[in-house]
Amino acid sequence: MTAVVLALGAALSWGVADFLGGVESRRRALLTVLVTSQAAGLVLMLVVLAARADGPPPAAALAAAVTGGVLGAGSIAAFYAALARGSMGVIAPITATNATIPLAVGIALGERPQLPQLLGLMAASIGVVLAAREPGGGSGDHRRSVMLALVAALLLGLTLVAYHRGAQDDLVWTVAVGRLTSFGVLLGAAVAARTDLRAGRAALAPLVAVGVLDVGANLLFAAAATLGYLSVAGVLASLYPVVTVALARTRLRERVSAPQQAGVALALSGVVLISLG
Repeated sequence: MTAVVLALGAALSWGVADFLGGVESRRRALLTVLVTSQAAGLVLMLVVLAARADGPPPAAALAAAVTGGVLGAGSIAAFYAALARGSMGVIAPITATNATIPLAVGIALGERPQLPQLLGLMAASIGVVLAAREPGGGSGDHRRSVMLALVAALLLGLTLVAYHRGAQDDLVWTVAVGRLTSFGVLLGAAVAARTDLRAGRAALAPLVAVGVLDVGANLLFAAAATLGYLSVAGVLASLYPVVTVALARTRLRERVSAPQQAGVALALSGVVLISLG
């Protein structure tokens, strides 16, 4: 039961973080949102790392973490840019299909997925197509947001592959080094673009919350997978877009068409089926 509660806590944390990040990305510069939230998450990870007082893992694990951090920076940037342009109720489920990437990589490396995973891959693919369609052909912003969401899903899936390699030696070190790397990449981009990173007192609390909730979700999921079945933790944690969609509907009054709703449901069902494998 503890593992179930932790996994659901991870889903709740990720869902709220995505909603807050999307809202803030509509209000201020994208790089300001990214750098501030990443900095908050990094501080939390450094505290956790210091509390463990364990030495670093082998170089191969650190290299995987750095790779994951670079890919993760691109993923979160594309995701928040998509949330700023499009409907959260559509963008979040599309990005959640990142679960198809580790599955595809596994197949390419010779793994043989189970029937539920293959059905999930098919359901997620069809769901993305339906969710991405907007009545009347859709606006330019809608099409761009969908493309950004697909890019975010691809990069996040590859990030998970890299983190999985590093986590085989040490999950906490992998997440910490990955977060340090992504923060460095995004900070460098902000400096190069001469972005004003002053978020203002009113924005500081939600941006810090985004970073803390994101890292907290990673730790909750890791704990859930350690205490219980990884498959169960993966399925429950993959429900995080439901939280984002619910918040978007209740707080922002977002509405999506019936075909899009069907696509969202199909995409989420596909994610769950893939996780079951």
